[in-house]
Amino acid sequence: MNTKYDVIVIGAGHAGSEAAAAAANLGVKTLLITMDMTKIAQMSCNPAIGGIAKGQIVREIDALGGYTGIVSDITAIQFRMLNLSKGPAMWSPRVQSDRMKFTYEWRHQLEKLSNLDFWQDTAVSLIFDKNKVVGVNTSMGLSFSSKTVILTNGTFLNGLMHIGDVKLKGGRIAEPSSYGISEQIKEYEIPVGRMKTGTPARIDGRSIDFSQLIEQKGDENPHYFSFLPNIKNTMRQRSCFITHTNEETHDILRTGFEFSPLFNGIIKGIGPRYCPSIEDKIVTFSTRDAHQLFLEPEGEYTEEYYINGFSSSLPLEIQYKALRKMKGLKNAKIFRPGYAIEYDYFDPSLLNLTLESKKIENLYFAGQVNGTTGYEEAAAQGMMAGINAALKVKEREEFILRRDQAYIGVLIDDLINKGVDEPYRMFTSRAEFRILLRQDNADIRLTPLSHAIGLASEQRMRIAEEREIYVNRTRDFISNFSIEPERINPQLEAINSAPLNQKRKISTLLLRPEVSIFFLKDYIAEFNQLYQTFEHSNNSVFEQAEILIKYDGYINREKVIADKLQRLDYVRIPDDFIYDDLESLSTEARQKLVKHRPKTIGQASRIPGVSPSDINVLLVFMGR
Repeated sequence: MNTKYDVIVIGAGHAGSEAAAAAANLGVKTLLITMDMTKIAQMSCNPAIGGIAKGQIVREIDALGGYTGIVSDITAIQFRMLNLSKGPAMWSPRVQSDRMKFTYEWRHQLEKLSNLDFWQDTAVSLIFDKNKVVGVNTSMGLSFSSKTVILTNGTFLNGLMHIGDVKLKGGRIAEPSSYGISEQIKEYEIPVGRMKTGTPARIDGRSIDFSQLIEQKGDENPHYFSFLPNIKNTMRQRSCFITHTNEETHDILRTGFEFSPLFNGIIKGIGPRYCPSIEDKIVTFSTRDAHQLFLEPEGEYTEEYYINGFSSSLPLEIQYKALRKMKGLKNAKIFRPGYAIEYDYFDPSLLNLTLESKKIENLYFAGQVNGTTGYEEAAAQGMMAGINAALKVKEREEFILRRDQAYIGVLIDDLINKGVDEPYRMFTSRAEFRILLRQDNADIRLTPLSHAIGLASEQRMRIAEEREIYVNRTRDFISNFSIEPERINPQLEAINSAPLNQKRKISTLLLRPEVSIFFLKDYIAEFNQLYQTFEHSNNSVFEQAEILIKYDGYINREKVIADKLQRLDYVRIPDDFIYDDLESLSTEARQKLVKHRPKTIGQASRIPGVSPSDINVLLVFMGR
């Protein structure tokens, strides 16, 4: 039995699965250790992938050669593009997934990787050589040696679940916690904190009166996450349903507040601000008499429903009574109650941008152990940790994405430079260059970078190059083709758009908000002929071309700003730089810079407490 590896990944959640896949695909011998082989990439909370900013992250993972997008597309039971009424920087793909098939498909994808081994066991301790990690011990008494180790333990490190005053040790319902590793890491002066998250009750669909609910169907023309044209979905598509809480629901929930571990001091961990429990919402938004909830199917044929927005740690009987006071749920039965879970996390500001620890060499952290929340954020970190662990083993240059290159770059830069005091969740508002980081262009942005390090395949690279050619060809046609008024005016008048009074370039028509590129395709034969020549992704090509034309000014302005700021990221700070020697720095800046040890001036400028004047001091000292 082989016990020597290049990369060991502890935990097979979303972070661990992407980490293992990335390392294996980069050609290093990888071991994935998980407590349960049937729970790979388990959807611990809602059965969905994507959403605001998260959908962009999934498309970026796919563009880099990851698997979250592929698995989501194959197992989706509903596709939706969110925020289509807003600008393209806000468009975000999201899918409902079949929870069981999602896990099955992830395992299927991982088992196809020749450089990846699996071991079902619990990692109980790390093996150290001074300040280096060199292996892992498991509960079965095995010791595995490795050049690098990636921790992706999710909510399992000292995990403790709460349902009212009932406490259950575990990382997920009916699954045990993991102990020992947190205590080891504390010894290396890495702060270990506690955070909290939660999940709602699961409802028996046979007991729901859907006639009283608002149906929410998926898109008729789905947008897939994956840029690969051969990915197909054959799943039965299903609807979600909307209901609302009411004053009677709230009154019942309030009767349980004295037993709530959130309010009586039992739970010490901090919960996610942007995914609060129902009891948090009632307290925080005390003037609201109703909250919208979504009933989401858990699978293609199952009758189990997830009630999105009703996360709770209240006693079982309180949850049950409150649910039954809502429209459509008068006779509701539940499969299991909601619960809160506390778990350990480690201060992410003590990581390098590669996600390797600054304190313990060869040890990488990814996912909820870094204080984040969400499958997508975890998967992105896992992928970047897997890439960089493999590159370190191969003695190659590290792989880091900038804030103007990817949402993944924003995510990691925020974690390292700002740290966390509550579970971090990605939003479009966190990205200052979001018009550049759209979901439609993730392959053109990132696939060449991934292909250069050997991760994205030749097929992916060819498809990305081909799509870019098609987009440019479409833009050229629109910019150069002119049309006579008599050919288009009847159609313009039909949509209440001003008629032409002379021959004009169709690019001027496309700038009108009421005119879409597909409108032009339908009524201009030459344009439709161009459309028919594209081998793949006709609609995505046209959508991207339209965005580039309509938002050209905004895009160019962001590029200019990004280029200026990017220059600071090329000014490197020596690893042994002594900040205490610079008396011109503010005391706060000196303390923050000593703690974070930024690699570049750009990274230093993004640390809270480091002012523009402090950056100028550093630039002057370095002769800039």
